[in-house]
Amino acid sequence: MSLLSDLINLNLSETTEKVIAEYIWIGGSGLDMRSKARTLPGAVKDPSELPKWNYDGSSTGQATGDKSEVIICPQAIFRDPFRRGKNILVMCDAYAPSGEPIPTNKRHDAAKIFSHPDVIAEEPWYGIEQEYTLLQKDIRWPLGWPVGGFPLPQGPYYCGTGADKAFGRDIVDAHYKACVYAGINISGINGEVMPGQWEFQVGPSLGISAGDEIWVARYILERITEMAGVILSLDPKPIKGDWNGAGAHTNYSTKSMRNDGGYEVIKDAIAKLEKRHKEHIAAYGEGNERRLTGRHETADINTFKWGVANRGASVRVGRDTEKAGKGYFEDRRPASNMDPYIVTSMVAETTILWKP
Repeated sequence: MSLLSDLINLNLSETTEKVIAEYIWIGGSGLDMRSKARTLPGAVKDPSELPKWNYDGSSTGQATGDKSEVIICPQAIFRDPFRRGKNILVMCDAYAPSGEPIPTNKRHDAAKIFSHPDVIAEEPWYGIEQEYTLLQKDIRWPLGWPVGGFPLPQGPYYCGTGADKAFGRDIVDAHYKACVYAGINISGINGEVMPGQWEFQVGPSLGISAGDEIWVARYILERITEMAGVILSLDPKPIKGDWNGAGAHTNYSTKSMRNDGGYEVIKDAIAKLEKRHKEHIAAYGEGNERRLTGRHETADINTFKWGVANRGASVRVGRDTEKAGKGYFEDRRPASNMDPYIVTSMVAETTILWKP
């Protein structure tokens, strides 16, 4: 084993009480993730024990050079699967020195919605299906695809096995185990319909924790693809033509939906979502119009429809939910590059707080 490998795998907890905290935040595009590390004198268990920090916002597209300092506030802690031991990953949100959230800080407004008494009482649960595509680094073409060409048509790849069907499984499995180690409530993975495309699921997660967990799971995935020399793409339609796009289907329920009689509550919630369809679509991710054409699962972007076990609908209700008369539904409209803070809080606001 090389000295570099020895140092990378060094267990600090054997020699010191100090802890490395990797502070993570969202960059200027609203989708790129940034991070930097600092040393703490000892282990911490709660974000309130962590110091605020700052970064150069002029280098992330979030501030000007003469007012470059942006403050990051720790909001959620996860175990660090890379450094391990007592080291941690810290999900942060960002503020101007005046204390105002910067425009890319969508967590701040989401926290207001999730702290509303009516929302707290309903205990909103989320299960988010994050689809993504793995790209070959130098040519930005899906992993496993012939250079400049195309594989066989879709059909054998969804949940497929074999060297000619599943591309990047080692990356996917490493990510799965790293998320479990980190304490993210990751509930599963599968290969997707387009070759080189995969999905992981997070949930059920309560309230704003769903957004924290998706962002940190994305961060861990990008770190792993970095090590593998592969590019992570959250583009909702990475390849034009007769290929499935990538979404972030959002499964959702409230206490009222999970209780007896919940099916009627679900139908009322879906009716509210239909009335605010345009507003939700506008907030559900950039480039979603390239994905929501109505030709590859999910209704087209200008149409709202729902159905039981209907993957061609905007909102799908499972057969088990219909049979039990209670449960959850799936909003299939969010794109893979959606901001989970926006989507989760907007669904809660529309279905719990909004009065038509």
